[in-house]
Amino acid sequence: MRITRVLSALAIALSAACASVPRGPAATRYDILINNARIVDGTGNPWYRGSVATVGARVAYVGPSIPGLSARRVIDAKDQVVAPGFIDMLGHSEFAILRGPHAVSKITQGITSEITGEVSSAWPNVALGEQPNPKYPWRSLGQYFDYIEKQGIAINLGTYVGTSSVREAVMGQATRHPTDAEMKQMGILIDSAMRDGAMGLGTGLIYLPSTFFSTEELIALTKYVTPYKGGYAAHIRSEGTRLIEAIRETIRIAAEAGTWAEIRHIKSRSLEQMQQAVALIDSARRAGIDITADQYPYIASGTGLQAMLNTWVQEGGDDSLVMRLKDPAVRARLKQELGADSAQGIRTAARTMVNEVVADSLKQYQGKFLTEIGKMRGQDAYDAAFDILIGDSARTSAIYFSFNEDALRYVMRQPWVSVGQDAGAVSPDSTGKWRERGHPRGFGTFPRILGRYVRQDSVITLEFAIRKMTSLAAQRVGISDRGLLKPGMYADITVFDPNTIIDRATFENPSQLATGVSYVLVNGVPVVDGGQVTAALPGRSLRGPGYRH
Repeated sequence: MRITRVLSALAIALSAACASVPRGPAATRYDILINNARIVDGTGNPWYRGSVATVGARVAYVGPSIPGLSARRVIDAKDQVVAPGFIDMLGHSEFAILRGPHAVSKITQGITSEITGEVSSAWPNVALGEQPNPKYPWRSLGQYFDYIEKQGIAINLGTYVGTSSVREAVMGQATRHPTDAEMKQMGILIDSAMRDGAMGLGTGLIYLPSTFFSTEELIALTKYVTPYKGGYAAHIRSEGTRLIEAIRETIRIAAEAGTWAEIRHIKSRSLEQMQQAVALIDSARRAGIDITADQYPYIASGTGLQAMLNTWVQEGGDDSLVMRLKDPAVRARLKQELGADSAQGIRTAARTMVNEVVADSLKQYQGKFLTEIGKMRGQDAYDAAFDILIGDSARTSAIYFSFNEDALRYVMRQPWVSVGQDAGAVSPDSTGKWRERGHPRGFGTFPRILGRYVRQDSVITLEFAIRKMTSLAAQRVGISDRGLLKPGMYADITVFDPNTIIDRATFENPSQLATGVSYVLVNGVPVVDGGQVTAALPGRSLRGPGYRH
């Protein structure tokens, strides 16, 4: 009897206790609750109506709207799309984020994370044995990550370790092949960066000094990232007539290094050539080689005006280039080479627009093609380009209208192509003025895909596009806690109107913010709120899967 009474009392007590414990999402007090949403969760699955809620820096609920859900703040999405925050697979913000930590050009596109380190990286930032610049005081990639978090940034930032950075740290601007000892020193630097959380090895093989690496040397350096599950990401050697050859080199590097590879901003001068490139990549993937690519939705690329010149004239840096361009014999040789290369449509004067110059005396040429400038100056278009480079100390940037729209659309449909805008974060200064004249991709890449290629032209579906921008990107670089709307993931969230989102930046006026993004949360904190940029800086460092605490 006594035992029965004790068990009965325990049962009553347990029943009362259980009744007081909150059960299910309706009993949870959230920080932010987004209602009336069209949820596109990043998996590629069809959208559905529901709610998304956060607690702290994490997603706490994703699912059907339930009566009684409560939060400190409730946002009515008004049937807008709620998606994971977009991941920019190719940025250049490692130093720009220090000058403009609010990354306005990024967050107004819905970007919450960026992967940088295409050619060079934030570390190594000095030659071996030298003291760091007081302006950039870090002595390792880990210290750099700590530095940007302490300073405060609006977006999350991860990086590759750049081949130009490790080469310059060990060899300076030398144009020869490295010795075995120098290769080992570069390997030690790469290993250090991988332990600190680098995503892999990044390279730009049309840029000095990385262009001097042989395929075999790149394989050897990439092997240092393989134990850390890092990859090889490349601006390949050619995007013109030798595109297929350049892709074959990338496939070989991935295969022999035993890791994955990413082709940066894949593009082509013709649909036929792109079809060949896609067939080659698909064939490699069927053979078990993990190769993917990213792209931006523009048929024009942007880089320095000097990039139109062959490597031999650029050796030794900008000062050497300027001196050589003053030599009539050098100019004659360059014009002959440019004429011979014009068939590939990459470096022709008619397709090259001067974008930004530093010297005030040359500002009149911004936004004009070299053929126009030649007429204005009464000289050959290439001579005009050489003189501008001389007068601007080789600091001139250019836009190259070299690629094919049908090829762009064809590769966009491939399931292994993510999105990278190939531009660093830009923010206005205290007067509201933008600091630089860039490529429109820096302000419009993600909204352009969603507005033009999804809504207007139906090239890809909304769900397919969001997957490219989120989970595919996260999967590629080994980020396991972002890229999906799922409980437990970091609360990087973008809310946009699928009926109005669009890019506004043009080549003539590139610094124009996109429209249609209404809310952006980074680690659960709004950085865009009701379409307005906030002062919050909740971004964090993104460290690769090889990170050693």
